[in-house]
Amino acid sequence: MNITALYAAPLALMLVWLSINVVKARKAAHVALGDGGHPGLLRAIRAHGNFVEYVPMALVLIGLAEAGHAPAILLHVLGCALLAGRIIHAFGIRQSKENLRLRVISMSLTFAVLAVGAATNVWVALIG
Repeated sequence: MNITALYAAPLALMLVWLSINVVKARKAAHVALGDGGHPGLLRAIRAHGNFVEYVPMALVLIGLAEAGHAPAILLHVLGCALLAGRIIHAFGIRQSKENLRLRVISMSLTFAVLAVGAATNVWVALIG
């Protein structure tokens, strides 16, 4: 089973959704580049940007751990945490009256995936 693909696919669809949200917000604000001082557009841009800043490395780490035969349950935990964290973040950051707690939870999940994914890859490389 390709565990990484199981999580990469919905995350890719989420990237498409976040991208479309930026396009819609740009159209509504009549802004081609930047945010034009529109808070809603800025939030859409940052939701998309934050996603592309963190998800690729997390998926690379999960994929490398999978290739190194890390335990499947660990890979699923990492994939679920990444997916949950990114959904929570996208929802939280897009709210005009932002719930900072959602962003803290989402980034904690994302950072945990990166840290555990990195440690897992060191373990797989050294212990194998």
